[in-house]
Amino acid sequence: MSDGLNVIVTGSASGLGAATAKILAKDGARLVINYASSKDDAEKTAEECRKLGAAEVIVVQGDVAKDEDCKRIVEAAAPWGKLDALVNNAGTTKHVAHHLLDQLSADDFQRIYAINTVGPYQMVRAARELLVAGAKAAGRASAVVNVSSVAGISGIGSSIAYAASKGALNTMTLSLSRALAPNIRVNAICPGYIDTPWFTKGRGAEEAKQVRDMVVSRVPLKIASTAEDIAELVCFLATPKSSSMTGELVRMDAGMHLAG
Repeated sequence: MSDGLNVIVTGSASGLGAATAKILAKDGARLVINYASSKDDAEKTAEECRKLGAAEVIVVQGDVAKDEDCKRIVEAAAPWGKLDALVNNAGTTKHVAHHLLDQLSADDFQRIYAINTVGPYQMVRAARELLVAGAKAAGRASAVVNVSSVAGISGIGSSIAYAASKGALNTMTLSLSRALAPNIRVNAICPGYIDTPWFTKGRGAEEAKQVRDMVVSRVPLKIASTAEDIAELVCFLATPKSSSMTGELVRMDAGMHLAG
């Protein structure tokens, strides 16, 4: 269903963003791969997407916290004349236990919000014209998918600032879904634990393994979701398969919310 679609995926050098791009590539999508600092990973992902069948792949460096970078990322897709989907996947955190209030500063909050909340807003604003053009060309709404987290629903996760930023992203998803209808659908996914290098980079290999083992032992499905698992949901929301959905916060956490 992504055949011929034009899609921007932010933060797509690795992890969930890369997995999403590769699924779309298999159906011949045109893709903008975005990275902030991991150029080699982004180029590798782009080459894999080309081999998988992507019609075109453009790699663009840009920090979504910066409005001028958001505009530049979108400008890379301008020659296509339209966008069918924008996946706001870029994100960041600081790993701080929730009771250690003194280890989380105002600067930490501002940096995390700038990328996790303000960044998606700026990307939507920059891409709006191309997304509307995509809707008019296809005769159906184009799509925005915000990658949020169960942290934004339950107040859990790597830090209080991270949970707060994702909670704000969730409510912003609802606001944008009203503001941009009927031409643009806006939904968010709220994954639980994802077995990617995200935890290893933030916590170290030993603690990351402890987190993974703890999650598997506690969630009802007894699994650690992979990036590919979650990417399937992202692509569902980014493609016409979900053409009647907007303003939804879709939780995909292996039943974590049932475990208490």
